[in-house]
Amino acid sequence: MYAVVGCSDCSALWIVEGRPDTSQCPRCGTRHRFPALREFVSTEDEDHAREVRASMLANRQDEGEAFANVDSFAELDDRVDDAGMDDDEYLERAGIDTDEVAGAAERAESGRAGGSQSRKETVLSALRDLDRPTADEVVEYAGERGVPETYVRDALEKLVRRGKVSESRGEYRLL
Repeated sequence: MYAVVGCSDCSALWIVEGRPDTSQCPRCGTRHRFPALREFVSTEDEDHAREVRASMLANRQDEGEAFANVDSFAELDDRVDDAGMDDDEYLERAGIDTDEVAGAAERAESGRAGGSQSRKETVLSALRDLDRPTADEVVEYAGERGVPETYVRDALEKLVRRGKVSESRGEYRLL
């Protein structure tokens, strides 16, 4: 069930689904006991509730006649998918290769883009994930995630100098 209700403080109208104990006004934030709210219409059809609320709002603005000339929400909803252009067409018209975008999205989701973690975080992850790795093992781990070897070796050196990582016999350990 859907009910169009009104706020006694600010006169806002909103749609409530079901029969909750309380409902909060989306405009002023006042919480009302549901039975105490003024219920303008109660219906099983959400589109009908949307129509009633929209009609009431239009009448408040003296636009009831204009609203009467507009199609129903259900009809407008059906036409929305056909209106305008889809995302791919929009990107292509902007000069963006949609296949490149799809590939980048796939790489980002799989963690292979190198952008999900910073270079430093990748080096630290290698030290956490690998058991007492050598510099070469950290370089390999980070290299698979797009971090250059020179950066990894410099980062290991700095981490050791700062006391965040220990190096013993060529093996590194995060402190």
